[in-house]
Amino acid sequence: MDTIVSSKEYTYRERQVVIDFLCEKYKFMESFTIGKSCMGKSITALKIGKSKSYSLITAGTHGSERITSTILLMFIRDLCRAISTGGSIEGLNVRKGLLGRGVIFVPCVNPDGCDISLLGKSACGKNAEKYFNICRGDFKKWNANARGVDINHNFDAGWETLQKKEISLGIVGPGPTRYGGAAPNSEPETQALTNLCRSTNIRHVVALHSQGEVIYWTYGNKIPENSRRMAEIMATTSGYALDVPIDIATGGGFKDWFIKEFYRPGFTIEIGKGENPLPAKDTFKIYKQLRELLILSAIM
Repeated sequence: MDTIVSSKEYTYRERQVVIDFLCEKYKFMESFTIGKSCMGKSITALKIGKSKSYSLITAGTHGSERITSTILLMFIRDLCRAISTGGSIEGLNVRKGLLGRGVIFVPCVNPDGCDISLLGKSACGKNAEKYFNICRGDFKKWNANARGVDINHNFDAGWETLQKKEISLGIVGPGPTRYGGAAPNSEPETQALTNLCRSTNIRHVVALHSQGEVIYWTYGNKIPENSRRMAEIMATTSGYALDVPIDIATGGGFKDWFIKEFYRPGFTIEIGKGENPLPAKDTFKIYKQLRELLILSAIM
């Protein structure tokens, strides 16, 4: 078994090396860029299969939640291996399961934020001093992009209401978390995902976040057909609980926008338990718990 993806912290460059390795080894997987981050890093997507519709699984939206990117890469590695050998994942023959279906992965939506949380001041570019002072030198909990905008507060889904909640909490400008930007869809990372969804027939989206071991599957009173059934399957296979976000966690998110825009199923999976960033040593343990959820998310 290759160990190209392991339980460690990955910088943007290291993550891209892993992606390049997997694409070189498994020629049936297509790599393409859906956009550039604020600092010019590629936001890479990986596509498997040719289909009229695709499931979309994303990770790495928040810097301190970068463990989600590693877990998704572990799954992509195992999925490719099973396709190439005719093998199974959690008892499901992958070739048969994906027959006539396609899946797209975005392993890291916010590469700048993930590097800032991991590397600190050296990854902040021109805002290094400003953000150093805001964080008091501690970048571990940095979730935003390089402009200090929280990507999962920037989507055009109840954004105005969410902004009022931010202001009521004193969140009025760029910072490490929860600032939704000056306008909805203002950030290149947000635009990369919305453009992908508008240019490709996406049947449902799954966004990996951390932490809490819960599954969010609604947006207000909007519940697309099959959403409950799919959410219950995910909950059963992972042991996670179905939940509804409250207060500042309501609206502005990717799955919220997707449900609102297309009225198709969208899910946020809060993986693991503890304090972000979750320790790298827990990566494989969390992945094993989620592997069945991930394979079903890819083929449903």
